[in-house]
This record gives sequence, structure tokens and C-alpha cells, in this order.
Amino acid sequence: MILSIITINRNNASGLEKTISSVASQTCKDFEYIVVDGASTDRSVEVIRNHEVSFGGRLKWISEPDKGIYNAMNKGIKMASGDYLQFLNSGDCLMTDDVIDRMLKTLKANDFPAIQYGNMIKEMPNGKLLKDKGFAGKDIPFLAFYLGTLNHSPSFIKRLLFDKYGLYDESLKIVSDWKWFLQAIILCNEKPVYSDIDVTLFDMHGISETNKALDKAERRQVLNELIPQAIITDYELWSFPIEQMKRLRRHPWANRIVHFIERCLFKLEMIKGRKKNESEYR
Repeated sequence: MILSIITINRNNASGLEKTISSVASQTCKDFEYIVVDGASTDRSVEVIRNHEVSFGGRLKWISEPDKGIYNAMNKGIKMASGDYLQFLNSGDCLMTDDVIDRMLKTLKANDFPAIQYGNMIKEMPNGKLLKDKGFAGKDIPFLAFYLGTLNHSPSFIKRLLFDKYGLYDESLKIVSDWKWFLQAIILCNEKPVYSDIDVTLFDMHGISETNKALDKAERRQVLNELIPQAIITDYELWSFPIEQMKRLRRHPWANRIVHFIERCLFKLEMIKGRKKNESEYR
């Protein structure tokens, strides 16, 4: 079995129905499907049972209490027998019926990399769809992870990497996948490979200001744990100016104006410094 697709769910029967239907409709059958349900009290278990026949014995599932999102994901990892894992949470969907077939063919063409990722389509609360290509094949520096992450749902992750770097940190509520990617990609130099394929439809309705605040707090906790304080201080000081300059470079006229002003200020500082040295010499 090349791929294990893992879905976690708790009391989201309607979202689970969408997710399972998108997986069941795949033209490629060379994968197993794992559903980890957190002892739901709605129709979730009924939804799972109704779809069992669609997978012809390739569906594994449990329904029992868990200790949170990442505890449920870790259960799925332990149940998986595929060489690669994809995490498709309840409410999210695969974009097309042939997307798994296309990703697996690309996986083979790329000589089975440690991590392969595609595009994530974000379904915004206003109904608009936004394509997120992540890093789109570019090199991933630490600053990029300091500010962002590799999208989780369109990523195919080699199963052996979880033996190498450990499972997801269950003490975190929202950024454990970011921490895992940070360790594997930035600190241990695993090289993700990009495929320009629209893989998943990600439901953004659950993203709240509370989540954003928790995301920021937990990222700070992880950085303090993994990164030397001197490096964190540097990034806190310079990350925003660097992002400003990156935006300016997308607009050549604005970049030229800023460059001209910076050169003028530099020359003024040089003149002031020269005059100060002359006065001190006298």
C-alpha cells in the first residue's frame, strides 16, 4: 500500500460525509483510508458505516475518546500501513476524483521524496476560493517558517519520517504539524518536492481570532524550545522589515524610490560622520 489517507473527526457528521465522499470517489484505489473518530455523539459513526462498502476492505476506523487533534492524528499514524501519509481532516475534501492518481504518479516521477506537496484551495467564509501554492517549489528558509508553514492537507509525508522525528507533539493544540515540519525541514534538512496540482479544498470557516492568538502563542513556545534565543531576537527585529522589502520589490517603481531615499540617507550619514571625525581630530 503506497498511501494512507487519515481523517480525524469529532461531532462533524456533515463535514465527515463530504470528506469521505471525496475519498470514496477516487478513481485510484491504491490507498487505504483511516478514520479516527473521537467518540462522536452525532451521526458520525453512522456516516462511516454507510461508506464502508465503498472501500472494499480498505477502510479502517475507530471511534473512542481522544485527548485532542494531535492525539487523534497520532492514532491514525499508528494504524497506517502506507509508505506515505496524507492528513485530510473532517470537513476538507480532495479536489477532483483523479487527484490521488495524479499525485501518486508524480510521487513516482519524483523518485519518492521525503515529502511531496501540492496546492490547497481555501474556501473562505464569503464563498470565494483562493489557491494557496505554499512555497511552490522554492527553497524554504527559516524566515519562511518563522512567518508561515508548509500546508498540511496537500502534503504526502513518508511514513518513516515519523519513526525518525517522532509523532506530533500532543501538548500543543494547534501548531504541532508546524513544529514537526520545522524540525524535519528546517533543522534536519529534509527536502520537500512541489507538484503544481490542486490537491485539497480546505474549509476556512473554523479559523477564528482565538485560533490566531493561540497559533502565535504556541509558535513562540516552540521557537523558545528549539531555536537559540539570539536567533529568535534577530528574527523578531528584522522579520517585518524583510517582509516589507519583499513586498516593495514586487513594485519596481516603489522599490526605486525607496532605494533612492536610502542612498540619500546613507550619503548624509557619511557626510555627518566625516564632519564629526574632522571636529574630533581638531
